[in-house]
Amino acid sequence: MSSSFKLAVQANQKVFINGAVIRVDRKVGIEFLNNVTFLLGSHVLQPEDVTTPLRQLYFVVQSMLIDPANRPNIMQLYRGMSAAMLGAYQDPQIQHGLKIADSEVMSERDYDALRSLKGLFHLEAETYAGAFSSLGLLAADQANEAVANSDASRKG
Repeated sequence: MSSSFKLAVQANQKVFINGAVIRVDRKVGIEFLNNVTFLLGSHVLQPEDVTTPLRQLYFVVQSMLIDPANRPNIMQLYRGMSAAMLGAYQDPQIQHGLKIADSEVMSERDYDALRSLKGLFHLEAETYAGAFSSLGLLAADQANEAVANSDASRKG
């Protein structure tokens, strides 16, 4: 017997469930009776908010949850970005957090990885304030392109 999971969703809130975007028109409770991948809209980082490397990495992991069918393609992007960040960040707390998030992603515990990465945002802001303003941050565009390419290949 599998356990169920109950989720309370507020009116007009979006929920991403197994890649589908659902918006409810009133407060509802949803009970999942089997394993499901979901993400509440309030936890979704929008492309315009992807302003630092750690937020880029969060966006990429989030993309794996939103589009689970495209996970293998998005994982390639994740691996390259994660390795680059581990080599670039000198702060030991950020490096430790990145290693934890990486272990969680490799174990397909993406929610835990999002939580770990989000916990690093304040450290990144304190340690590297202003350092990213001149970078061309492309992860959101790359992840969206990977999703679009996957959608095109599935339709074609």
